[in-house]
Amino acid sequence: MGLIVSENLQKDYQAGEVTVRALKGVSFNIEPASFVSFVGPSGSGKTTLLNLIGCLDKPTGGSLKIGEADVSALDRKQGASFRGKNIGFIFQDFNLMPVLTVYENIEYPLLMVQEVPVKEREKRILNLLQAVGMLEQKDKYPDQISGGQKQRVAVARALVTNPMLVLADEPTANLDHSTAYRVIELMKKMRDEFKTTFIFSTHDQKIVGEAEIIYTLEDGELTGKQVKGGGKNA
Repeated sequence: MGLIVSENLQKDYQAGEVTVRALKGVSFNIEPASFVSFVGPSGSGKTTLLNLIGCLDKPTGGSLKIGEADVSALDRKQGASFRGKNIGFIFQDFNLMPVLTVYENIEYPLLMVQEVPVKEREKRILNLLQAVGMLEQKDKYPDQISGGQKQRVAVARALVTNPMLVLADEPTANLDHSTAYRVIELMKKMRDEFKTTFIFSTHDQKIVGEAEIIYTLEDGELTGKQVKGGGKNA
């Protein structure tokens, strides 16, 4: 049994009187500690799928299980609780709070979703700052660090709640290629160290190649799976 199991997942949206099917029966199985990319053109369903996995939206049909939970059956409140405890997020525009320091930005999810003692919070944050190479910048504010450093902080923030899964929608879109590679390599390093599953979407074909498992989406359908070092499977 995988960490994430999707069976015939569907998502419809209403555009006036027209029903738009953004996902058309998507099925896949992702194992723990995987490093996975969903790729495809704009409108292929990547963001919709990540929103469903992240419990930010509910499917119209099919089922989606993460760990032992059938997240497709959770209501809004239950989904928010599950998300806060089990899923970290990395955003393409960083989403750091400008009035908080690097340290405080990483601490914020712990204050919002978990009752973690002060000493434990400090230990987790300092360990992550060290791991992502941002310990010396811990007292700086977001406008005092580079884009690549901001995304390093975002990676640390995503991991601070010890999630089973981290989702990243176009995490390198606002970075130059060399910085983007460094961020992806950092995500891999964090996967290896914390055994956290990372799933990201991207348009960048060079970054796609850094994933170990690549799923291709076209017009809401899963059209291919490529395992690094292996062949393609429908």
